[in-house]
Amino acid sequence: MSSSVATQPSAPRAAAPPQRTQRSLVSRVLARPEIGALAAAIAIFVFFYAVAEPFRTLPAFATVLYASSTIGIVAVGVALLMIGGEFDLSSGVAVTTSALAAAMLTYQFSLNMWVGVVVSLLIALAIGFVNGWLVMRTGIPSFLITLSTFFILQGINLGVTKLVTGAVATPNASSLDGFASARAVFAGDVNLGFITLKITVLWWFLFVAVATWLLLRTRVGNWIFASGGNEASARAVGVPVPRVKIGLFMGVAFLAWFLGMHLLFNFSSVQSGLGVGNEFIYIIAAVVGGALLTGGYGSAVGSALGAFIFGMTTQGIVFAGWDPNWFRTFLGVMLLLAVLVNLYVKNYAARRK
Repeated sequence: MSSSVATQPSAPRAAAPPQRTQRSLVSRVLARPEIGALAAAIAIFVFFYAVAEPFRTLPAFATVLYASSTIGIVAVGVALLMIGGEFDLSSGVAVTTSALAAAMLTYQFSLNMWVGVVVSLLIALAIGFVNGWLVMRTGIPSFLITLSTFFILQGINLGVTKLVTGAVATPNASSLDGFASARAVFAGDVNLGFITLKITVLWWFLFVAVATWLLLRTRVGNWIFASGGNEASARAVGVPVPRVKIGLFMGVAFLAWFLGMHLLFNFSSVQSGLGVGNEFIYIIAAVVGGALLTGGYGSAVGSALGAFIFGMTTQGIVFAGWDPNWFRTFLGVMLLLAVLVNLYVKNYAARRK
């Protein structure tokens, strides 16, 4: 009688861990939000350097940087807000509101200028808080909330200025106490030896650096990207979305206040109708710099490059002796091209391995 030998079933092999796909260098570079703006900035710089001889001088470059900073300071905050999935259409007139508040308060009550600076900061932060709170509380799109704020502030700027001063501009504030020291902080000149820059350029660089660190090196930065990418998912994993977005609106308000202080102390007086339309320039600078209109994508460096492109263009057109009215056409073309390029680059980078 033959005997059979029982065999034990062989143990199943452990599944191999999934291999992590290594993205190519080209893919990683193209995935950066600001890469398209960098290419455009280089091309525009080379173009104006070739066609406009005054553009090649250091004083002209200082002028370009100054023009860029007056856009880029607020554009940094607008870019972060857009990454968080929201818009602020009141940022342009909020700049003027801050400057008017500081100027009229100090002049009418003969106060030190620094009192007006601090009070106007509180007013600006309150405006940003109300914008963010209303968006979070009501669920109404930020486009509509801040458009309403735009009209409210525009009316207040014109009406209150005319009521208090009897004119459409504030009186000259250069004789008030504290004006000189405040001017040194907000509108002074910095001599670097080989070039003299407006201090706003250095402040602009600082704000971009802080915003970049916030986005890429802090938990708050992750919250901003998450809130703009998918708000429902962000809430589900514990992201304090209302606090994040209200904070972003207040950040835009702070930077608008800062630019308002520069305008006040640079020119000593403020026209109440200033700022209308600038909100679109800030948004376009952010979009040209790689921020998506749908949120969740962008960078502070990109917003700086977008502002630098506009600074080069506004001054380059003048240096070349062309009609400056063409600048608005350029804005529209750049916005359309930026949206198309950003979409193409993002899709291309996602397809590459």
